[in-house]
Amino acid sequence: MPGPVQSIERAAAVLELLSAASELGVTELAESLGLAKSTTHGILRTLCDVGLVDQDRRTGRYRVGRGLTELGAASVDVHQLRSLAANWLDALAVHTGEAVRLAVALDGRLVVVHHVFRPDDSRQVLEVDSTRPPHACALGKVLLANGAQLATDLSPFTRRTVVDPAALRAELATVRHRGYAVEVEERVPGEAGVARPVRGRGGRVIAAAGVTGAPERLLDRSGLPHAKLLRQLEDAVQAVTRELAAA
Repeated sequence: MPGPVQSIERAAAVLELLSAASELGVTELAESLGLAKSTTHGILRTLCDVGLVDQDRRTGRYRVGRGLTELGAASVDVHQLRSLAANWLDALAVHTGEAVRLAVALDGRLVVVHHVFRPDDSRQVLEVDSTRPPHACALGKVLLANGAQLATDLSPFTRRTVVDPAALRAELATVRHRGYAVEVEERVPGEAGVARPVRGRGGRVIAAAGVTGAPERLLDRSGLPHAKLLRQLEDAVQAVTRELAAA
């Protein structure tokens, strides 16, 4: 039996991203899917030609076209995702010595679907099925940056919480460009977080996986994640992505 056609998978991923946002530019789409801008532009041009995507002539940005009047929201099988990700994220917690979480966008909320305790004797509370404010955590920033529609009122939780819409949009653009998000005491004083996207078929981001812990353990003096931590997190999410592709 022939395998999946990559170009069709990529086109479907573009449509799913556009269905979750009012408009997106070619650079935003390319960075969200991990594709070259030329490849993304070619996909968009073809989708425009067949009426599935429209381009705003004034801004150059793209949106779901009139020819696709109703694009069903892509669902995520949370149970399968948790089952395929558990071993890799459990190992990530052991290797980093920090707590690890996996989150998805569900009914407009950021929901934690897997939580691995920090491997020490400290008192911790299981957060599976709990929600988090997307603008104030690395997990949420990853999902917001990649087209997820999440309710957020930009309420402050600490003095570091990003509450200005323009500042948040700028940060989300940075997240798309570099492929990971960071939080530093934006939700909880004394806590930092680093998260990366988990991709499904066609490159669409379906979840975010992240590590949380004390800022001095996760970040260097410039406020960026330690290189080793980023590699460990990247290895884990790539492993989960491969599991999803093979499922």
